[in-house]
Amino acid sequence: MFVDNALLRLGEAEQVVATFGEHFGIPLVTVDAREEFLAALADVADPERKRKIIGEKFVRIFEREARKVDGATFLAQGTLYPDVIESKAPDRQKGVTIKTHHNVGGLPEDMQLKLVEPLRYLFKDEVRTAGLALGLPEEWVWRHPFPGPGLAVRIIGPVSWERLETLRKADAIFLNELRAAGLYRSTQQAFAVLLPIQSVGVMGDGRTYADVLALRAITTEDYMTADWARLPEDLLARISSRIVNEVPGVNRVVYDISSKPPATIEWE
Repeated sequence: MFVDNALLRLGEAEQVVATFGEHFGIPLVTVDAREEFLAALADVADPERKRKIIGEKFVRIFEREARKVDGATFLAQGTLYPDVIESKAPDRQKGVTIKTHHNVGGLPEDMQLKLVEPLRYLFKDEVRTAGLALGLPEEWVWRHPFPGPGLAVRIIGPVSWERLETLRKADAIFLNELRAAGLYRSTQQAFAVLLPIQSVGVMGDGRTYADVLALRAITTEDYMTADWARLPEDLLARISSRIVNEVPGVNRVVYDISSKPPATIEWE
C-alpha cells in the first residue's frame, strides 16, 4: 500500500508506483491522501509537531485502508538505528531526543497494526551492504536517504502546496546537476531547503523580494557524523543560476557549510 502524502519529491509518487509494478510485479494499492496531510499540517511551524502529526496521520490512514484488505495486519518500516538514537525510542531510554523521527517517536501508542522493522539496528552503510548482497538494483541501494516526513521538514515554517511546488522544482535541479556532474554517489545526501525569509534581489531592471533557498550536501559513512561536501564552485554557480532563473519566487541561493555535529544533516 502506498500513501501519497503530498510531501514527496518531483515525480516520486509515479516512480514508486512504477517500481512496484515493473520490478516486483506487486499489485500496489495507491491512496491519495495529499489533501488530508496538507489540512493536518496547515499553519504548523514547529518541526516536532510536524513530525508527530505526519507519523499519526500515516498510521491512521494505513489502519483505515487495511480494513479493506483481508488479512492485512502488519506495518513494515525502514527504520534505521540513527532514527532510534535520535528519537529516544522506548528501547533506548537513556538517550536524549534530538528530533522525533515520525516512524519512531511519532507513532501513536494505540496503533492497531503490528510493527515490523527488519533494519532497526543497522546503520545506512550496513543496509547498503545487505541490499547489494540481496541483489537489489544499485540505483536503489545508493539512493540518497529521504526523511519520512518528506519535504515538510525541508520547508522551514508552515507547509503549503505552493511552497512544496517551489521546493520540488529547486530540489530536482540540484539533484539532476549532481548526477550530470558524476557527484551523486560521492555526496551521501543532498537536498534543498526552503527558508522562511525573503531577500531583495534584481531581475532584469526590476526589484524582487523573494524566497531564500539553501543547498545542503554532505559526505558520511554512518550518518551519525557528517561533513559538508566540497562541491566545485562552477557546479554550485550553475545550480544557483538555474534555480533563480527557473524556479519562480526564489531570488537567492546559499550553501550550508555546517558539519554534524554541531548541526544535524536535516534542518528540522
